[in-house]
Amino acid sequence: MSTILLAADADWLYEDVHATLAGRRRAVHRVRAGKDVLAAVEADEPELVILDLQTGNQGGMATCMDLRLEQDMGRIPDFPILMLLDRDDDIFLAKRADADGWLIKPIEPFRLRRAVETLLAGDTYFQERRQVS
Repeated sequence: MSTILLAADADWLYEDVHATLAGRRRAVHRVRAGKDVLAAVEADEPELVILDLQTGNQGGMATCMDLRLEQDMGRIPDFPILMLLDRDDDIFLAKRADADGWLIKPIEPFRLRRAVETLLAGDTYFQERRQVS
């Protein structure tokens, strides 16, 4: 069974991600704080990490940068990181943190599944800015 790790303190976000991605072949594990992600990565060895930008005491950007530093040092394996952003302007932060992909909330289930499958296949997934009408 493959594992996806989600870092989110919002219950509704966990419920949405879990309902969309969890199944017989895939588990979704959750931590509520960015500071807990590294330990969970070491324990669970997820094939993908999803980070909510606004997570408790250490947000998604700092957590993503921390994971990348650990990967660069060879202390943890490489895996893709998907960031869940609050608004279009946060794309700058996701790029700066070296995320492999991002989605802008609210999260659409179809788009989330497509992003996850794309990242697991070794590609990147970037939701473009929303068009203002």
